[in-house]
Amino acid sequence: MRTVGIDLAADPKKTAAAVLEWSAGEARLAELSLGVTDDDVVRLFGEGDALGVDSPLGWPRPFLEFLAGHVGSDPGPVLAHDGIAGRRRLAYRESDRFVTARTGLVPLSVSADRLAHPAMRCAVIQARIAEAFGAQPRDGSGRLVEVYPAGSLRVWGLHARKYKGAGAEPAAVRAGIVDALTRAAPWLALEEHREALAASDDLFDAVVASLTARAAAVGATWRPAPEVAELARDEGWIHLPSGPLADLAP
Repeated sequence: MRTVGIDLAADPKKTAAAVLEWSAGEARLAELSLGVTDDDVVRLFGEGDALGVDSPLGWPRPFLEFLAGHVGSDPGPVLAHDGIAGRRRLAYRESDRFVTARTGLVPLSVSADRLAHPAMRCAVIQARIAEAFGAQPRDGSGRLVEVYPAGSLRVWGLHARKYKGAGAEPAAVRAGIVDALTRAAPWLALEEHREALAASDDLFDAVVASLTARAAAVGATWRPAPEVAELARDEGWIHLPSGPLADLAP
């Protein structure tokens, strides 16, 4: 199996990719790169068995209805989301609420935060993948999977507070997480990339995204419950691991 992780930013300069090759007894980090373009993502999708992307694959359905009402001068869908509670329904997807309930973490809002910029880029990438390889379901039941590295780390019991950003302190935290990761997964071969992973949170998140893509591919993530399955196909669904790292062992 070959899994790809993409830490997607609005700017390709800050976009990272990690490719893990899974064979008997080992998962080897075969490719690690920064400055990843849309062309690169589409190519890596075609070369992999599963691609995990750290970006929303869709927007909240109420948000789209709200915009359609505003554009069409239809007050009904707009007034239905008046007030703080109504705006929360516009800001967060069903998947975001599921992640919060499972992990205590609150994902950034795709419709009301800076996450919207990479999500717009991700929508274009999805369209290009659809042209080249066929449309991928946004609920992650195909080869394209939405992931949330901080959530995956929380489920796996790895300390991941204050690991984002430049500087010595976040780099030391990332180095500690890499050590803990390889202790928990002795089959994960990261040795020659340890310094790079400590130096860049983008590269580090790409590796976690690739691991989570593996979890999704082997059925070791939480899937949408039947009552929200249709909504997840519209909005996207964050795949959180449903068990320990050992579930991914080759």
